[in-house]
Amino acid sequence: MGQTDRYYVTDTDLSDRFPIYTRANVGEVFPDPVTPLTSGTGLWRAERGWRTAWERMGAFELAEFPSDVFCQLGVVGGYCYLNASLIRLFGERAPGLSWQDMDAQFFGAQPGIPAYVEAPGDVRPDLTEKIGGTFASILAFFSVDQLSEITDHKSRTIALRRSRPDLTTLNDAELWARYLELIGWHEWLFSQHIYTTYMATVPVGMISAIATAVGRPDLIMPLISGFGDVDSAEPSHAMWAMGRLVAKSSRLTAAFDAGTSGLLNKLRSDGSSEVQQFVAMFDDFVVNFGSRGPNEWEARSPTWETRPELALSAIERMRLAPSAADPATHSVDRARERAAAAETLLALVAGDPAVHGQLSVAISASQAWIPARERTKTNNIRLIHECRMPMREIGRRMVIKGFFDEVEDFGFVQAEEMEDLLAAQSADAATWRSVVRERRATYESLASKSPQFVFVGAPASPDTWESRSASAVSRLAVGESLQGMPGCPGLATGRARVVLDSNDPTALEPGDILVAPITDPSWTPLFVPAAAVVVDVGAPLSHAIIVSRELGIPCVISATDATRRIPDGARLEVNGSTGVVTVLAE
Repeated sequence: MGQTDRYYVTDTDLSDRFPIYTRANVGEVFPDPVTPLTSGTGLWRAERGWRTAWERMGAFELAEFPSDVFCQLGVVGGYCYLNASLIRLFGERAPGLSWQDMDAQFFGAQPGIPAYVEAPGDVRPDLTEKIGGTFASILAFFSVDQLSEITDHKSRTIALRRSRPDLTTLNDAELWARYLELIGWHEWLFSQHIYTTYMATVPVGMISAIATAVGRPDLIMPLISGFGDVDSAEPSHAMWAMGRLVAKSSRLTAAFDAGTSGLLNKLRSDGSSEVQQFVAMFDDFVVNFGSRGPNEWEARSPTWETRPELALSAIERMRLAPSAADPATHSVDRARERAAAAETLLALVAGDPAVHGQLSVAISASQAWIPARERTKTNNIRLIHECRMPMREIGRRMVIKGFFDEVEDFGFVQAEEMEDLLAAQSADAATWRSVVRERRATYESLASKSPQFVFVGAPASPDTWESRSASAVSRLAVGESLQGMPGCPGLATGRARVVLDSNDPTALEPGDILVAPITDPSWTPLFVPAAAVVVDVGAPLSHAIIVSRELGIPCVISATDATRRIPDGARLEVNGSTGVVTVLAE
């Protein structure tokens, strides 16, 4: 195994057999470094789950992976990386696919990606046959059983939240045992997410091939949008309803105008009916969607439940949006466009019964499997949140005892150290506090850097990584353009608002163009008032595309360095159909 240098306590071995690693796609899941607790528990279970998914697809045999070290995932300088060699090899082994197809799905238009070079053992006709059988199965009727299991897991993860015990009544050992029990389920839920992610590409690939063959590639995007049952978009609908209530109430408007800091406590003390209606809606929202937030796969990160101001700030922006921005209206529009696109494309191939049949099956399958992918992701997020809550209670107690400075410091304790921590005496507090402080300081130093996007074999030292605040790139002047990848069609103009952190959306006004480094579901509410979205990195499977398509917002992804090259406040034109972003005026 490669990588002998360790830059942080979370860093792992890397594969020599499969040497290409990338931040593509995983940057949405772990935009920041992973903490020691997450790396040793959740990330390891994700590694094992991914392997199970590969075997389930028929793409790999478990014997191709070392049993006790990371391979599909890896951590360098605290940052999580995906093994791109394995993803490409799946494309080479899968019938009808290639490594170039997988690059397009995961890398988007990012530059500097090395070409695939065949290695001994890559070609496996036996596995190609197995993958072909898997592809055929997801288009068959019995695949409904696989999807019903995903929906069942949605119900079970929701029930975890509703049946959560009073964690303050559990002792430290019981809290830690609850974390370990719940994180164990993450392995299967994550495996289900990976399997569903790859299977969702099958009907999309069929639709794309047929639409392109008949000269109508413009029908592809409408056909994979407007499903109306995308879990990651659901919070926006609930936030919209609360935002409308605020906009209609002078009392609530005045409260929000005063700022969101301490707002929830102020609202709870207000006995007026409209305020209490909002409070009841918000409490219900937290039960249903409180697991969401920035960097939500990391247990240490805040969520809408643990830091309500994050959700209230998004509602504060949404309340200012015009009624035309209602996400429900956009969903209806997208569904109508999807039905029209399906009718048009099916009519174009009506003369070929075989192709017509394939297209009909692909359209139906896409309607099931694309939303299922988002559902599996949300199921994992709910579970991780229920893992987060007992650890926060441990963190709270450790702050009181003087072992931690912050509740979230539990993240800087390795899993194998946790029992020793819980058994430690007060005389040990200074030692533990020193260890945690050192790890937190290193974490924060690494978090200030932009990790290497892709490497082959040995990574560059984090000492050579550029600072996230670096401004070495040239700004776009009036009339200059930036070429990215089309994400969601449409043309929009508006003021550029460069937002680097979804925690603080206050600069974004309705009609502005959101320019972000990368997006995860915590950004979703900001899409609603925005006229368009431009993202530094991304690919066809990325969150920004999925949500923008559901909301009907022009979107451009893989606009490299957009957050540094586009002047904040400049007037932009965003062409979601061509991927071109143009500065119209300062």
